[in-house]
Amino acid sequence: MKPARGFTLLELLVVLSLMAVVIGTVALSLRDPALTRLEREADRLVALLESARAEARGAGLAVYWTPIAPEPGQPATRDFRFVGLPESIRLPERFLDPEVRATIHGANALRLGPEPLIGAQRVTLRLEERQITLATDGLQPFAVVSTEAGGAAR
Repeated sequence: MKPARGFTLLELLVVLSLMAVVIGTVALSLRDPALTRLEREADRLVALLESARAEARGAGLAVYWTPIAPEPGQPATRDFRFVGLPESIRLPERFLDPEVRATIHGANALRLGPEPLIGAQRVTLRLEERQITLATDGLQPFAVVSTEAGGAAR
C-alpha cells in the first residue's frame, strides 16, 4: 500500500488560522497614527460636550463651547473653553494633542443648553491633513459624522 500524500484538513486549518492572526496583527500595526490621535480627540470632545450639555440642562444655565485660536509665536494655554459653567465644574481646556485645531461650522460657539433641544451644530477637528466632523441634530448627542484623510472621505 502506498502512503497518502498531501496535507490533512487539520494541518490546513492550522496554517490558515496562523495566517489570519499574522495578517490581523499587521493590519492593526499599519493604522494611521495621526488618524488614531484625531479619533481619540473626537471621542474625548464628544464626552466633554455631552457632560457640559447635561450640566447646562440640569442647572438651567446657558453654556457655550468655543475653540480658541492660538496666538502666533505664543505657546497656547487653552485650546477651547466652556463659557457659562459654574466655577465648581472644571472641564479640560486643552486637546491631548497640541496640534489639533477645531472649527465650528456657521458660528463662533456651540450652544449646549439649557434647552433640551439645542439646534443642529457641527464642529470639525483637524490634525495635519486629516479631519473628523462631529455633529448633533439638536436632540441626539454629538457624534462623529465623517472622517476624511487627505481630502478623500473614508
